[in-house]
Amino acid sequence: MAVLIVVALLAIDQIIKIWVKTHMCLHESIEITPWFYINFIENNGMAYGMTFINKIVLSLFRIVAVTVIGYYIWLQVKEKARRGYIICLAMVMAGAAGNIFDSMFYGTCFTQSTPFEPSYLVPWGEGYAPFLKGKVVDMFYFPLIETTLPDWLPVWGGQPYVFFSPVFNFADACISVGVVLLLLFFRKELGTVSLKRKPEEVHETSTE
Repeated sequence: MAVLIVVALLAIDQIIKIWVKTHMCLHESIEITPWFYINFIENNGMAYGMTFINKIVLSLFRIVAVTVIGYYIWLQVKEKARRGYIICLAMVMAGAAGNIFDSMFYGTCFTQSTPFEPSYLVPWGEGYAPFLKGKVVDMFYFPLIETTLPDWLPVWGGQPYVFFSPVFNFADACISVGVVLLLLFFRKELGTVSLKRKPEEVHETSTE
């Protein structure tokens, strides 16, 4: 089940990103509703466009994190953990893997996205960046409230303000929703997180 969830979410994430990257120019925006836009941007950093870690270090950290999460999910499946807990962990893993995929492969097989034309596929190694240095594609923008701050505010008074301005992707959403659900409904399991197998499992394996 966990494998199917990860594969399905990863496929959805990549289909959306590849469509946006090959059909939209960089910074192009499509209004779906007044509070929901498809706004194509790219970033070198973490979820929601944050950038404070070296790109190679970030990519390697993501790979290690996904490997650890995958191993932990395997342990939980073996221990027959609650289905909801495994689903949430799979969501986090799929989201992390989705952004890793961008960093690993997009730079090697796509042209550079520009404000003038969409990107397109090229032979492996002829893209815009080396392995692990590809940019992450973001597209979902939800400006739920657009207003002007009151003039009486000491610093930002009179400035335009947008509530929820980050642009994010499906992978980011998987991570965020998975983490929130874990914190709300699976705090007991999180309080006993361990990457060690139970003694009885180790004994069973050694006697097989």
